[in-house]
Amino acid sequence: MRDTGSEDRLRRPARIRSVRVGELRVSYVPDGAVKMVPRSLFPTTSDGTWERNGPYLDVSGWLTISAGGLLIEHGERAMLVDAGYGPFPEPVSMEEHGMASMYGGALLESLAALGRRPHEIEAVAITHLHVEHLGWAAHPEPGSADPAFGHAQYLVSAREWEDRRTTFGVTEQVADALAPRVRVVADGDEVFPGVRAVALPGHTAGQMGYEVTSGDARLLAFADVLHSPVQVAHPDWAIVGEPAADASAALRRQVLARLADEDIVGFGIHFADVPFGRVRHDGDTFAWAPLDQEPQAEGPYAPSGNAADGA
Repeated sequence: MRDTGSEDRLRRPARIRSVRVGELRVSYVPDGAVKMVPRSLFPTTSDGTWERNGPYLDVSGWLTISAGGLLIEHGERAMLVDAGYGPFPEPVSMEEHGMASMYGGALLESLAALGRRPHEIEAVAITHLHVEHLGWAAHPEPGSADPAFGHAQYLVSAREWEDRRTTFGVTEQVADALAPRVRVVADGDEVFPGVRAVALPGHTAGQMGYEVTSGDARLLAFADVLHSPVQVAHPDWAIVGEPAADASAALRRQVLARLADEDIVGFGIHFADVPFGRVRHDGDTFAWAPLDQEPQAEGPYAPSGNAADGA
């Protein structure tokens, strides 16, 4: 019998979800979503491909790509990885990019539901400078002229910052808003207690992921190495616009193998409503097992118990 609840989660934007990584709490912070035409995102696929992968498509035949951030909390301290799309709650069509619609606007409310105010965020690590990752870092809090995260440093790799003029969504105005707070980080830098930068070039040349470690528990926020849980079983699927498709596919396989072999929890920021999961070997490919759907999500990765954690 089909688990229709599980299928619904593959089609809808992610909700607030929190897990423990050792002593740290990590939470998906929703902002909005992008609806993608599947063959526009994965141009090497066919109509037949999506007939076989129907559970990932909504009633309109679109892929759901969540937009938000990852909140990492260490006691009273907190940081974000990525900052959503920003204060744009009305869906905007971006057909030239294969997007049926894109919207944001909920990230600050989501933070509040998790008990955090923007001024408590000490750093915003921007994995790469695409519009649905840097959103609120470049825009003021509603009703104010001040930046939403005015107390935070913005962590960006040197290559990503150097390439900012050519990246998707970085206008002169956006670059000027980010610049006073940018701090360049490099592969291996510890940017927060238990959080280390990990270079993941491919989707962009300067893309950076973040590994969270506490005790024996680890989580890897792998940025846009993968865009959808359907891609876990198909790591060779090329993403539209990536400059080196073969290298990106090799990186996907490398990241998936590491997650599986080392039992590291993965975090997919765009992964519909299954953002946290473990990767399992499945023959010569891989499978995504959402963390909070596993029968025993115990030990260092147990759900945090926050009221917002439920399915």
